[in-house]
Order: sequence, then C-alpha cells, then structure tokens
Amino acid sequence: MDNEEEEYVTQWFLMRQRFVAAVICLVVQYFMVKKCNNKKRRTYSMNSARERVREEVMYRIDYTPSGRDIVRMGPKPFFRLCNMLERDGGLKSTRFSSVEEQVAKALYILSHKTKNRVVKFWFRRFGETVSRHFHNVLKAIIKLEDKFLLQPDGLSVPDEIHGNNKFYPYFKDCVGAIDGTHIRAKVRMVDAPRYRGRTDFPTQNVLAACTFDLKFTYVLVGWEGTASDSRIIKDALSREDCLKIP
Repeated sequence: MDNEEEEYVTQWFLMRQRFVAAVICLVVQYFMVKKCNNKKRRTYSMNSARERVREEVMYRIDYTPSGRDIVRMGPKPFFRLCNMLERDGGLKSTRFSSVEEQVAKALYILSHKTKNRVVKFWFRRFGETVSRHFHNVLKAIIKLEDKFLLQPDGLSVPDEIHGNNKFYPYFKDCVGAIDGTHIRAKVRMVDAPRYRGRTDFPTQNVLAACTFDLKFTYVLVGWEGTASDSRIIKDALSREDCLKIP
C-alpha cells in the first residue's frame, strides 16, 4: 500500500469516528431534551392537581353546609368578613392566593387549633406560605379594633338593665362585665415558669370586658399566667389605653 492509499484510509477512519461521535451527541441531546420536557409536563401536572384540590376545598367552604365545620361560620358571614378585612383591614389577594383562601386557613387554625403541617396538606401550600397568610389575616383583624372594641360612655342605660325591674334602677350604672381567662402561650424556656400558673403549660392571663349582649369592649393581653387578677385590673385602669369606667 503506497502513501496515498494509507492517507486515504486514515482520512476515512477519521471521518467515520467523527460521524459516530456526532450521532452519539445527537442521541444524547435527544434524550436530554425529552427528559426535560417530561419534567416540565410532570411539574405542570402537579401544579394543576394542587390547584384543583384548593378549588374544591374553597368551593366546599364557600357554598356547602360542611364549610361551617371548617371555618365555624356560614357562607354569608364568611364572605362579609372577607370583604371587611379586605376593605378596612388592608388584606390583599396575592398572585396565587385569594383573600377568601387566606381567611379560611386562618379561621381553620384558630377554630380547631390546627397545626401548620395539617393546613399545608389540605390546602397544598408550603408551610411558610401558610404562616405568612395567617399573620397577614391577624394583622388585618387587629386593624378592625377601633371598629368593634368600643368602650361604653355611660350616657345611656343598657336595655338589659332598663327593661328589667329586678335590676333597674339599682344597676343603672352597670355597663357590662369583666373577667379573666388563661390562653395558652409559647414563650422562651427561661420565661416559662412565670407563665405557668394554673396549668402545666405556659399561659397568658387575659382580661376582657363585654356588654350584656356579649360584645367585647376591652381586651388586655400579655400578662403572665402567674399574675393575679387584682394586679391585672390595676394595670388595666392605669395604662394609657386603659379600661374606662364611666
């Protein structure tokens, strides 16, 4: 075999190797693209499934009698509350979550003492999302304080007193009732002994005042569970946002 034939054979083998390498690259690229497309379709399918579950949950809350078991109120009061929180409390819908869904999650937690992990399972949300929406709803509720926590001025006699001969005129200056209750609290370990009063777990001793038709007019929170009622009432009467006795 002369030099020309050897060079021809060498070039032929080089071209063959390059062709095989190109085919292998094309095959690998094909399978990589196919895998990426399958992953995108699978992710889209999972997102669609989550959305369908959320829509079904919200439909049952909004339009079926069983919704009362979840949010502890009927559809009409629920929608009125949502509208009020949006209008007066500043609660906003997000890109992926409506005001109604945020309020439903918050009411579910408050009325059933439900854990974050349970809510994120039923609503197909991340735990951080559930926590953020819960606090947004609480902040909106707090903004309604001036609308609902109105202390009596003492200028009028309550109907429950004025219309009952047993109480009127003897209790004509009575404007309501006050009482305390212990609500479970989560505090630092170093502060836990001060909050552990009547129970084995930390609590806040909360003072509340209400009218005769059970509408709250004043709430004082934050006192540790070991604080006495007399100490709390003294603080309620002397602080800047005090309990007003007409």
